[in-house]
Amino acid sequence: MGLKHDVDEAVAAIRSRSGLVPQVGIILGTGLGSLAEKISVDTVVGYADIPHFPEPTVDGHAGELILGHLAGKAVVALSGRFHRYEGYSLQQVTFPVRVARALGVETLVVSNAAGGMNPQFQAGDLMVITDHINLMGDNPLIGENDEALGPRFPDMCEPYANDLIALAEAVALENGIKLSRGVYLAVTGPCLETRAEYRFMRMIGGDAVGMSTVPEVIVAVQSGLRVLGFSAITDECLPDALKPADIEKIIAVANAVEPRLSALVTKCLERM
Repeated sequence: MGLKHDVDEAVAAIRSRSGLVPQVGIILGTGLGSLAEKISVDTVVGYADIPHFPEPTVDGHAGELILGHLAGKAVVALSGRFHRYEGYSLQQVTFPVRVARALGVETLVVSNAAGGMNPQFQAGDLMVITDHINLMGDNPLIGENDEALGPRFPDMCEPYANDLIALAEAVALENGIKLSRGVYLAVTGPCLETRAEYRFMRMIGGDAVGMSTVPEVIVAVQSGLRVLGFSAITDECLPDALKPADIEKIIAVANAVEPRLSALVTKCLERM
């Protein structure tokens, strides 16, 4: 039947539960999980109850679509995202973004955990994403294109809206939240990178590296959405001082970042 048909079926299933038309979509990635608790909930729909939705396999990704209000905005929050390393295609990974757009979303807020390659970054820092580099070796737009969902060749000169970046920086400054800016580089994972890979990725302009976000942003841009993205810097990836990754420590840092990032996003929503 095609992708548009699948999106329409998913939207119909959600609409049967709620008539709320969201303005903002939020992918509750690392650093934003607790934001779900601040939403004045209208409806919660499990991914298993939405046609064509995959189900997340990663710990900490709940698998729920939440419709409600936050900071005076009607929102749809995706609690649980999908990754290429789980075995999903990038078309599956980005399907929720297409559904969010079809529900009425105009702005997408995304977050992720990332390794800091910029030597000025420290574990626990927050970074607003100004641009990205796709090293996943894949693209969610490959294959037949349905013009009803977006153009064949979407322009990517400003994937992250400059005015939203400026808003985030202003809000951070006003509230005493340290916020760096930088380029996010996406790889498939799930293994972490070698010293040589970190050197290469830094050399070509990456400030932080992770395993998500870029596919969703590509589809968001094709769909006509404005995007605001954040990275929680969970560890320092400096090739000449590299130590084995401590996953428990990385998770602890991500949890520590969460209150600041959630507060920042909430205050940004108030002024959108």
